[in-house]
Amino acid sequence: MTVPRLMCVHAHPDDESLWTGGTIARHVERGGDVSVVTATWATGTSRHRELCNALKELGVSRDPIMLGYADDGVPVSAPGSGKFCDVSFDSEVRMLVGHIRRLRPEVLITYDPVGIYGHRDHVHAHRLALAAADAAGAAMLHRSTGPAWRVRSVYMSTIADWMVEDVADDFFPTISRYALPGTPPSDIDLELDVSAWVKRKAAAVAAHRSEVERSHMIAKLMALPTQRLDRLFGTECYIRRDLVHGGCEL
Repeated sequence: MTVPRLMCVHAHPDDESLWTGGTIARHVERGGDVSVVTATWATGTSRHRELCNALKELGVSRDPIMLGYADDGVPVSAPGSGKFCDVSFDSEVRMLVGHIRRLRPEVLITYDPVGIYGHRDHVHAHRLALAAADAAGAAMLHRSTGPAWRVRSVYMSTIADWMVEDVADDFFPTISRYALPGTPPSDIDLELDVSAWVKRKAAAVAAHRSEVERSHMIAKLMALPTQRLDRLFGTECYIRRDLVHGGCEL
């Protein structure tokens, strides 16, 4: 069976590794083509370079596609550019449609509707990815970006409630369990076993050195005992939405 072409649409450098690193490494090892679109941080910035290093750890040969918008609250991420959530949505859709039509992925990966945990940029990336997937298949839209291309399936990364429960006492000791994110098993379409690729995933996360140093949460995650970290990193969860009959398996 031919391995489908895969495109990941993420908001920030490090998201591709944290949420989908195992899926990416697995896909590459199976001989699949992977392209990674990152909405924020400009080419040549420090976190762009870290992203390139992370993708090498995951086995991706393509350079990341940087949309070049500013990270919310971090103007240095893209000097002179608007914030990702504040720029014209239509212009963002047109740009992503161009990349979809050029690379022709069968599968698109992005975040779930709540951006996994409510991050404004994540939610916006979710909306952008789905809008662009639909528009790319409509021949009458954005004609100058190339022939229409129909993405077969969208997989939306989500975090299972058992994962939240696993780290709740470490990360959220003063917050009610009911206030935490987490998707119940009944709403998850795919729990992908990526345990064979956890070392690559961990190395890719670690390649985002500045974010590991900046983010107390990521630093605590990476400091977990190996057995616990492997359990958390060994499964990646998705909500699936087919855009054509039959869709496409990861």
